[in-house]
Parts: sequence; structure tokens; C-alpha cells
Amino acid sequence: MTFKKLPLVPKWYMLCFFILGGMLYAQAQQKTITGTVISATDNSPIPGVNVIEKGTSNGVTTDFDGNYSITINGNNAVLLFSYIGFINQEVTVGTDQKINITLKENVNELSEIVVVGYGAQKKSDLTGAVSSVKEEELTAYPVLTAAQALQGRAAGVSVQSNNGGEPGASIKVRVRGGTSINASSDALIVVDGFVGGTMPAPEDIASMEVLKDASATAIYGSQGANGVIMITTKKGKAGKITVEINSSYTTQEVRNKLDLLNASEYASYRNAISGGGYTQGPADTDWQDQIYRTGMVSNNQLSVAGGTDKAKYYISGTYYKQDGVVLNSDYERFSFMSNIDVNITDKLKAGINVFGRRNSNNGVATQSASGGAGGAGVISAAYRFTPDLGIYDDNGDYETNNVGDEIDNAYALAKEKVNEIKTDDYRVNFFGEYEILKGLSFKSTFGFSTTNRMQGQFTPTTLINGRGVGGEASVQSAKSSSIISENYLTYNRAIGKGNLTLLAGYSYQQRRYESVYAAARGFVTNSVSYSDLGGGSVYLKPDSNFSETEIKSVFGRVNFEYDDRYLVTFTARRDGASAFSKNHKYAFFPSGALGWRMSNENFLKDNNTISNWKWRASYGVTGNQSIGAYETLARFGSIYTVVGDQIVNGVAVTMLANDNLKWESSYQTDLGVDVGLWNNAINLTFDYYNIQTKDLLFSRPLPEYVGLENPFQIQNIGELENKGFEVTLSTRNISNENFSWNTDFNFSKNKNVVKKLPDGDDVFINSAPSHFLQGQTQVLREGEPVGAFFGYIYDGVIQEGMSIPNGFENSPGGELYRDVNGDGIVNSEDKTIIGNPNPDFIASLNNTFTYKGFDLNVFFQASVGGDILNYTLLELAAGSSNATTEALNAWTPTNTDTNVPKAGIREKRITSRFVYDGSYIRLKNLSLGYTLPKTWINKIGVDKVRIFVSAQNILTFTDYPGVDPEVNYRNNSSARSNTNLGLDYGSYPNVKSFTTGINIKF
Repeated sequence: MTFKKLPLVPKWYMLCFFILGGMLYAQAQQKTITGTVISATDNSPIPGVNVIEKGTSNGVTTDFDGNYSITINGNNAVLLFSYIGFINQEVTVGTDQKINITLKENVNELSEIVVVGYGAQKKSDLTGAVSSVKEEELTAYPVLTAAQALQGRAAGVSVQSNNGGEPGASIKVRVRGGTSINASSDALIVVDGFVGGTMPAPEDIASMEVLKDASATAIYGSQGANGVIMITTKKGKAGKITVEINSSYTTQEVRNKLDLLNASEYASYRNAISGGGYTQGPADTDWQDQIYRTGMVSNNQLSVAGGTDKAKYYISGTYYKQDGVVLNSDYERFSFMSNIDVNITDKLKAGINVFGRRNSNNGVATQSASGGAGGAGVISAAYRFTPDLGIYDDNGDYETNNVGDEIDNAYALAKEKVNEIKTDDYRVNFFGEYEILKGLSFKSTFGFSTTNRMQGQFTPTTLINGRGVGGEASVQSAKSSSIISENYLTYNRAIGKGNLTLLAGYSYQQRRYESVYAAARGFVTNSVSYSDLGGGSVYLKPDSNFSETEIKSVFGRVNFEYDDRYLVTFTARRDGASAFSKNHKYAFFPSGALGWRMSNENFLKDNNTISNWKWRASYGVTGNQSIGAYETLARFGSIYTVVGDQIVNGVAVTMLANDNLKWESSYQTDLGVDVGLWNNAINLTFDYYNIQTKDLLFSRPLPEYVGLENPFQIQNIGELENKGFEVTLSTRNISNENFSWNTDFNFSKNKNVVKKLPDGDDVFINSAPSHFLQGQTQVLREGEPVGAFFGYIYDGVIQEGMSIPNGFENSPGGELYRDVNGDGIVNSEDKTIIGNPNPDFIASLNNTFTYKGFDLNVFFQASVGGDILNYTLLELAAGSSNATTEALNAWTPTNTDTNVPKAGIREKRITSRFVYDGSYIRLKNLSLGYTLPKTWINKIGVDKVRIFVSAQNILTFTDYPGVDPEVNYRNNSSARSNTNLGLDYGSYPNVKSFTTGINIKF
């Protein structure tokens, strides 16, 4: 057989053949995959999810509706789905043409994004001491402000109302104790980057971080010495519009009352004091029952959120109404908030945050600083007033006390005295951010806030203080405003195995305060209250004020992370403040921190037990400039004087200049460790800290011959130390498809010591109500804590045959005080420290259980070791008013086995008899909720419905004999807030609450 010879194929034909074959083969291997990515939380689509073919640069992102389409190389390709806040998911393509993905939220604490000053970091990369409070913790039960919701949620943070359960009461937040004596120790509030912002409603907060050590707070320099609370509000997400409704209704009751004498017991008590002759009155009135009622809180919030990949929005409105448990006390608040974020171009973003709030507060007089004739508050009057008198006398007028100081009865004070406060808060914050180069961005913010407060008071002629002057009315209006502008550059770059982040910026903030005051007496009628000052016949001296301060700052921060093991942070800020003298307007505040993720070392990397172990160490300096404007300048005040027979205006020196006044500085060391075990089922954080505050802004007494109206001058004198440790333990005890149980435990111990005072001398403080006529109630002493109580040691009752020192009382049944110096006489030289108001530790325990659609939360909070000086019980034991039932056990010749002295009228001395252990454990919240199955509600277009019931403060375990161990008297000013601790007098009572509520999301 023969074959015909074929012509040779040209080489270029062969080349084309192979190229074409390769293309056909590749096309045969490539395939297009489509699908939708949704959230496991609410089944909503997630736009912007990264969909990448693993091992290649081939990738796309999901669109507005969560859809994607990607062409990949064959069935063996692996798709990686990733989005911030969700767990990454990998899928091998196989033969599928459509792959739908459901992403679960990332609950791993180490992957959480934590907001810090001028930026955010992964929790695993933090070198500072930062505590995060979750959104659901802030809304676990109805609270007046988000600050209240912070109580017990973060280690090292103390939260307390300045007046019990009073509607609208201010809240004091302390981080790692009080770091000053005369300057403020309150934490700095930063809301969406606005320094000194007003906290929004808890329902509008997405995250709250507490920055505690110098590494975290030094970026705020002179304002960060007392810790920083960072608040990030909620923002819209691209996707469908989300509507959420939160509504709850709460009933409130007085948690506890004092056991007081009834009418017959009181008559016997008065006769025991006077030796007979007292005639019991016609009534038997429980004055606490007359002023207390069932209170209520109604809280309703509506929010709308949504957007596209170009623009996102969140709009919210909240209405809060509270009727207090004390008659005629109430609080009402309207607030709104909106966040709008716009992607103008791929490189330029902008946004605006708007917040507004209107508060109306009708208050009753409590915590009276002067409770003498006509000066009692509603609560103290209810305790002191004669129980055998009724509300009205025979003429139909209000009864007044017939023993001791002439005071109004509590019902009359609650009904007749007017004290109304209306406050408007507004804040607007703009930002723009531009990506200059890859990794380099510039952000500029400008914000403005203003607070307008008007307080009107009226004392009618039906009350003692108004009766002799024809009624008295006053109006005070105050406006404070703040402007802040901040501009900063942020640069991120990967360097080998490391990541470098640089931050540099400039900040300017101006604050203004202005107020006016007017008052009048002698009104024809009580009906106009304070609304017609011109109707008075006697005008009181008016007053007005204006002040302005500025802070200019430059700041910077360096963060470097290497190989996911070694972390370095350096922060610096230079502040200039107008409040300081010309010689010391500027100060420098640096800090540095190191971190070591030991769990990523080779010797632990594959350990099945230890999933995270990070060491942290930091040291830095922060400042405190919380003094008033012009405090370093010589100041004059106007006075009235007489020249000849004429009254003329004059001036007098009120303050001496101090050209050397400078910043109060806190030097803080922090050593910490973060440990995660068994895939972070257990997370433990431990921090030890030492804060040395030097150059205290101390109000030093001056010799009276200086001739000043107020003989004090603020000087940099003294040192203060706070040291302690904090423990946070979080455990996922059980976690399966139907049931979960999580536990969170916080423990904080802080020891506060005065290290240095002017010339080493004691400084005495008087916090008692003025009608007590006491000059020394607390002492500042080197080596002792701030706020230590100062008085006599009570050694019981004098008994027959006792050998006793010569004292205030020397007969059997009298009070026996200790002769401390041993000179045989009890006098003022025997006063000593009789109590420490600072608790040994505070703690909280929070357990959360879920079973299918049910959730149960049990939250305990505790304070152990803080003493309380109870001025109320001291006054009730002085014999000049009603008394507690303790008086029934007073010493008599036939009742000698008692610690209660015989009935009598006594001076209101500060003694250890009225200093009590204020330790307590409280069931802060118990709540049960149920989330309806989605199969029930999705049919009607609803994504989520949760109903719940809860109870707050229903159980308290304490030996404290007062009304409540959470007390705070005369503690709401900067000058007193550090020294007046653990004081109790006529405070608004704390309450127990029962709540029902519903959460609906569309």
C-alpha cells in the first residue's frame, strides 16, 4: 500500500492552532457564578461584600441588593466571601452555577473593631486599657441616660446618680477613682468625635468604649486625665430601609422607707425629753406616705435607616416621660438624631451628624444645704416633721412644725414650691475625608453645640420663706456653646510582615458661657409664679456673667504591628489653654505602650488550650485643666458701700493673680494581660495601674489679713495617688443551636491616698447642712484617702459607776466619746478620722441565657467597704424633731443594755455613731424576653418582634440602716465632687422598677 505525500503545514498555522485550542480549552474551564449574600441576623442583603477567587486577584463586590456575578477558572476554584463584622466564608465551586451565601456576624471579641481617639483598631491590636460596652447592654432596661446603663458594665468605672432616683438627676462617671481634689475628676465624653458632647439616647448608640490608661487617653491630652468615654452612634447601611420601634412602660416604687415614730410614740418621746407636759396632737400622719406615690416611665423610640452604596442615613426620634415617686416631680424629654454619610467620589466621603434634645424638669426641693427655719427639703421634712399634726390646721392653712426649727410640712413643700428647668441641647458635626494617596487620607471635622438652660423658681406666701416677703420668684438663664475644628492625616502602610499607622493632626476648641439672673419679692398673687417678675414690689440684685476659653492642640500617634505578634504605640499631644497663666499656657502629654501577642509565637501557636495571650504595658502623662476662665488673673467684684449718706457701687479684690499656675498632671503606669482559652470560650483581662497626680490645682486658703472676699487662691500644690487592679472575665459556658449561656464578671479595686499637701498641714472640709453648725466634717491628710470623715469616736452610753473622761455629757445615759489624746478631757482635740467613704472594691455579675426564642438576663452589681456618714440619722437623733424607732430603745434606768443614749436634745456632732458600712449587693436587672419566630412574622413584612418584661433594683442585700446605700449628697460641683463622698442627707429615694416593652423591626 502506498500513501500520497501530504504537504507540510506551515509553522504559523501550527501556532494559530495551539493558541485557538488553548482559548477553547480555557473557555471550556471558565464558568460564571452568580448568587446573593445575606445576613444571618435578619436575612437582609449585604452590599459591598468582597467575593474573591482564592489565590488570584480576580474579585468583585456585591451590589445594592447583595447580588454578585464572577467568572472563575473551573470547578476547583474556591470563592472567599468577606465583609467587616462578619465571619469569612469559603466555598468550593464544584458544578454549581449559583451560590447563595449567608454570612454570620463575627462574635469573636478579638476581631471586634474598637473605636479609639481619632480612629479605630481591632481589639487584638490594642496596647491600651480599653473596655467595650455592647449595644444590647446599654438597652437592657430603661434608663434616664446612657451613662446610667454603663453602671457595672466596665471594670474600673463607677457610675452614680447625684440624687438617687430623682427624675432628670445628673450622673457622675468616674474612671479609676478621683484623680484630683479641687478640679473635676469626671470622665471626658466624646460623641462621634465631638469632644464634650451630650450623650444621646441609649437606643441610638452603636458602641461605647471606655479608654482608661494613658496610652489610650493621652491623645486627648489635657482633657484625658480622668478617662475618656467614646460613643459612636448608629449609622445607616446600604440595602433595604429598616424601621425599628422600641417602646416600654415602667412603674416605679420607693425601694425603702425610714422607720419613724408614730404619733403616740412621738408624744412619749417628747415627754421623755422634756420630763412631761407634752400634749399629743390630733393627727397620726405618716409623712412619707403623704409625699410618695407610684411613679412611671414611658420610653418610645422610632428609627429609620437605609441607603445605597453612595449614601446612607439613620434618623431617630425618642420621647421619654417620667413621673417621679415623689409628689409633683416629673421629667420629660424629646430628642432626635440623624446621621448622613455620602460617598461623593471613590476618594471623597462626607457626612453630617445632627442631635437635638429638649428637657423639661419639674423638681422638688431635696438635699437641702440649709435645713433650718423654712429651709427644709421635701424628703428631710418628711422625716423631721411632727407626726401628730395633719397637713392643714383648723383655718385650712398648711401646718408648720411645732418643735425645733420652724419648717413647712413635706406635703406643702412638694405641692407649693415651684422649681422648673427647661434645657435645649443641640449639636451639629460635619466631616469630610479624602484619600490623597493609597493609604494616606485627610479628615476634617467641624462641630458646634449649644445648651440653653432656663430655671424658674417661686416660693409662694403659703410657705414660710414666702410668707414674710409676699412671695419670692427668680429666673436664671444660661447659655453655653462650643465650637470645635479638627484636621488630621492618617497613613497606613504594610512594611514586610508589619503594618504601620501614622496619625497627625491639629485641634481647636472654643467654649463660651453666659448667664443672667433676676429675682423679685412682694407679689399681689401666687398665681403668676415666676412668669411676671415685674409684678413684684421689691427687686433683688440682678446678676450676669460671661466667660470664654480656648484650647489649641497638635497631636500625633504611631502604631506599629509586626508579624501579628509585636505591638508598639506612641502618642503625643501638645495643648495650649487660655485658662492658664501666660507663663504656662502650653504643656506636652506623651505616652508609650508595648504589646506582645505571645499566643502567636511558635511555642503556643498550635496550643489547643490557649487561643489568645497578649501582654500589655504602658506609661504616659495626661493633664487636667478643669478650672474656670480667668482663674489665674487678678479679679475684682462689685460691692455696695456707703459714701456719706449715699449707697454707691464699689469694687473689691476677690482673687489674686497667679502667673505660675500650670496644668495638673497625672503620670500613669498600666500593666495588663488579655487571655483567651479554648477558642476564646473564656476571656480574661487583668490590669494593674498606678496613677500619680502632681501639681494639683488646689484651692489654698490664704491668711484673712489679705483682705479678699473669698480668701483662697488656686495653686499647684499637692500630690495624689490612685492605684489598683481590674479584672474582666467573660465566658461562653454553653453554646449550641437551641441554648446558650454567657457570663460576664467585672471586678475593680482602687486605693486612693493623699501623698502631699501644702506644708504638710491638714485641710478641713465642711459638708454638713449649715443649720448643723459644724465646721469640720472631713479632712485631707497626708497618707489618708480623700474624703475621710472627721469627728469623735462614739464609745456607747455612759453607765453607772464608769470611770470616764470629762466630756460633753458626764451622767449615766449620756453619750460617751473617746479621749483620743489621753489628756482626760474630751474636746475638739480628740477629733480623728472616723471613716473612709471609698469602697474597697466594686463588682458586677451578668448572666445571659437564651433558649430558642427566649432570653433571660440576670445582672447583679455590688460595692463593698465604702463608709457612709448619715446626716439624716444624726439629725433625727438630736431630739429636735421626730426620730427613728431606734429611740424606743433609748437608755433608761431600767433599760441599760443599749447603745442608744437617753432621750434628750443634743448638738449635731459628727461622730462614728452615724458612720455606717455602705456595702451592698443589688439585683440590678432581671429581664425575660421572647422573640417571635420569623415564620410567624415574615408573612406580614416584619423582620423581628421581641417582647420583654424586666425588673430593676428589686433585691438589695445590705446592713446599711439608711434608705439606700447608693447615696451622693452635695457632690455635684467640681470643687466638691472629689471630697464629698459617702454622704447621706434628705436625698431623693432610689426606686425599684417593673417594665414591659416591645421591639419591632421592619
